[in-house]
Amino acid sequence: MNGWRTGTAQAASCALICAAFMQPTLVEAKPLKPAAALAQPAPTAAEADTPISVPSPPPGANLPAVEPIIPDDEFKAAIPKLDPADDPELAKPLESIGDFERRIAAEQAGAKPQEGAAPPAGDPALADQQPVETIGDAPIRDAELVKPLPPLEDFRVEPVKFVDAPDDTRNVEVAYQVKLTGLDEMKTQTGVNIPGQFNDLSALRHGKGKAANAAQVASREGEDAALLKKLLAAEGWFDAQVVTRLDRSDATDGQPLLAVLEVSPGKRFTFATISVNAEPTVPTGLIRDNLTLKIGEPVRAEQVLVEEAKVALTLPENGYPFAEVGQRDVLLDPDSGGADYTLSVTVGPRGTYGQIVSEGKEAFGADHVAVLARFKPGELYDSRKVDDLRQALVATGLFKGIGIEPRRTGRAGPDGTEVVDLAVKQEAGPPRVIAATAGYATGQGFRAEAGWTHLNLWSPEGALAVSGVVGTQEQGADVTFRRSNAGKRDRTLELAADLHHTSYDAYTAYTGRLSARVSYDSTPLWQKRLTYAYGVQLIGTNESVYVPVLAARERRTYAIAGLSGQLGFDTTDSLLDPRKGFRVTTLVEPEGSLQGSFSPYIRVRLDGTAYYRIGENLTLAARARVATIEGASLDNLAPSRRLYAGGGGSVRGFGYQQLGPRDPAGGPTGGRSLNEAAFEVRYRFGDYGVVGFVDMGQAYASSTPQFDNLRVGVGIGARVYTNFGPVRVDLATPLNRRTGESRFNVYVSIGQAF
Repeated sequence: MNGWRTGTAQAASCALICAAFMQPTLVEAKPLKPAAALAQPAPTAAEADTPISVPSPPPGANLPAVEPIIPDDEFKAAIPKLDPADDPELAKPLESIGDFERRIAAEQAGAKPQEGAAPPAGDPALADQQPVETIGDAPIRDAELVKPLPPLEDFRVEPVKFVDAPDDTRNVEVAYQVKLTGLDEMKTQTGVNIPGQFNDLSALRHGKGKAANAAQVASREGEDAALLKKLLAAEGWFDAQVVTRLDRSDATDGQPLLAVLEVSPGKRFTFATISVNAEPTVPTGLIRDNLTLKIGEPVRAEQVLVEEAKVALTLPENGYPFAEVGQRDVLLDPDSGGADYTLSVTVGPRGTYGQIVSEGKEAFGADHVAVLARFKPGELYDSRKVDDLRQALVATGLFKGIGIEPRRTGRAGPDGTEVVDLAVKQEAGPPRVIAATAGYATGQGFRAEAGWTHLNLWSPEGALAVSGVVGTQEQGADVTFRRSNAGKRDRTLELAADLHHTSYDAYTAYTGRLSARVSYDSTPLWQKRLTYAYGVQLIGTNESVYVPVLAARERRTYAIAGLSGQLGFDTTDSLLDPRKGFRVTTLVEPEGSLQGSFSPYIRVRLDGTAYYRIGENLTLAARARVATIEGASLDNLAPSRRLYAGGGGSVRGFGYQQLGPRDPAGGPTGGRSLNEAAFEVRYRFGDYGVVGFVDMGQAYASSTPQFDNLRVGVGIGARVYTNFGPVRVDLATPLNRRTGESRFNVYVSIGQAF
C-alpha cells in the first residue's frame, strides 16, 4: 500500500492503513532510565522458591552463540586457594549420613545413642518388623516415610484447590455494557456514522455483553480503541485520541461492568493541494480529469482508493496498456489541518492493436481468435475490448484457462503510437460434454433427454451433438453438427437430422426431419438485444388424422418443405430469470405440401413478454401470444403442423394440446389460429420463491384469432433458484371445469414459465 506522511510545516511521516483505513504512525520518545533505577532489591526467599517456567527450544534448533560473561581462565584465577594446612577441618573426612543422624538425635536427647537402638518412642511399627529403617546406614526417622502404601483400589486423587484470584481476574462470567462518547456532535456536523461502523466491527459488541472475566472485557476494550482510531483515520481524523476505562459497581449489587470509550476526534484533515506527477497524455488532462478529488474535501481513504482505481482503469481504456499508478504522497500539516496530495503515474507508450499471437495448449489458432475480437489492427488500444475478447473465449466452453497479455513491439503505429501485440495464452479443456434434462406435466407425462457433445471435433468450434428423448408420449433421437462463431462472431450454423415418434390425444406420428439453420442467438453468458435466425427444413411424417367426410381417423403421409425466419428484440436483465424489461419475437414459416401439386401456406406467430420489478423481492410478469396459419384448410394441414393450446408452456390448468376444436369423439383436432395470455406475481426470498398465476387462451379452426370462449386456469408455483436457472413446480386448476378435464395439473421443469 502506498505511503502517507504527516508532520509539521516541514512534514514528518505517517502511513495509510490498507484497504479502507488510514491512520498516522506516531512514535513517542521516552528518556532512558538512570543506572540507579536499574538496580532492584534481591528477591525474598519465597520469591526465590517460586519456579519460573522457561520454554525449551525445539530439538535441533539452531541457537545463537552466546559469549561467556567472564572467561573461564579469569574465573578460575579469581577463586581463592584452599590449603588444609591453614584449616585442619578441611582435611577431615565427611561423616556418613548415618553418623550425622545419630549425632543429631543424641544432641536432641542429651545423650549419644547406641548402635542399633530402637526408634524413638511414638514411632509406628515398621512394615518389615525391623526396629530401624535405614537409607544406607542412616535410620529413617520420618513416620510418614515408613507407612505402608494403601491398596490400589483404595487410592484416591484429591483435586488441588487454589486460592481465589482477585475479583478482576477470577474465571467467573461477567456482564458488561458499552458506552461510546464524543462522536454524536461529529455525526450531526459531518454525517459520518462512525458509531454505526463501530457497532458492526466492535469486539465488545460481538461479545453481546458477556465475557469470561473482567480482564477479557479490558482486552476487548483495547481492541476497540485501536478500531476507533482506524475508523476515524479512514475519514480524515488522523490525530484522534481514545481513552478507555472500566467502571466497576459494587460487586453485591449485581450491576454489570461499564466499558467506556471516550473519543476526542481532533482536527479533520482536508486536501490543500492535489498534484499528479506523470508524462503528458492524449488527450491532455486525461489523468487529472478522472482523479476527481477536490481541494477542501476531507481526506477519506475510500474515496482516495476509488479515484486512484478509476485512473488505473481509464488509462488502459484510452490507449495506454502499460500504465501504472505508483506511489502516492500525502503531507499533513497538523497546524492548519491541510493535506498536500501527490500521485505518481507511469503512463508508458500510447498503443494501437497489432497482431494476435496464440500460445500454450491450443483449442484453435490465432486466426479464429481474431474472428472473436471486436477490434481491428491499427485501432487505438482499449482494455474493455480486450476483456470482451477474453469473455468470448471463455464462452466457447473449450478452455480450462485463458489469459491475454499486451506486449510491446517497438514498432511505430499511426499518430505517434506504438504497435501492441496481444499474446493469448490458451489452456484447452476437455471438449466432451454430457448433459441431461427431465420434466413432467399432467397430460403429457414424463420427458427425459440426454445428450453427448464433442465441442471441437472439427476445429475451430465444430461440434457434433447426439441426443435422445424418452418420454411417456415422445421418443426420438437427434444428430446435429454445429459450427459456432462461423466466419463471424456469435453466428452459428447448424445441420440437423432427427427421427421421432409422438403419441398425443390429437395425433400419433412417426416423423423424420432434415434442417439447416443460421442463427444469432442469446446465451447465458451473452444475452443479446437483437437476435435472428433463418433456415430451411424438409419433413416427412406419417400421422393419424381425423377425416370429417369419413367421420373417423385414418393414417396419412405428408411431405413438407419450408423456410423459417425469426427475429427477436430483448431488453430484459436476464435470460433465464428476468425481472425487468420486455421481449418481442416473431416467427414466420412459409411451408408447402410436396404431394401432388405444391400447396403453399404460411405459419406466423408473435410472442411478447414484459417484466416489472416492485421492490427487492417482487416481480410482475405478463405474456401474450397470437398465431395464425394462412393459405390452407384445416383438413390439408398435417396434424403436427396445426396450432394447439393448453399445457405447461401454453395455458396451465389444462392438459397438453387439450384446448381448441374437437372431433365428434372428443379428441382435439388442432386449429389454424390461437391467442394466449398469462400473468404472474413472483416473490423471491433467498434461493426460494413462490408464484401466483392466471393463464388464459384458446385455439380456433379459423385462420383469424377470435379472442372469445377463452379458457382460464389459475394456480400457484414454487421456485428453487440455482446457478443454472430456477427449477419450477406449478400446480394449476381450470376455472369452470368441464367433464373429462382434470381437477389439478402439475408442471415441473427448469426455467420460468416465460
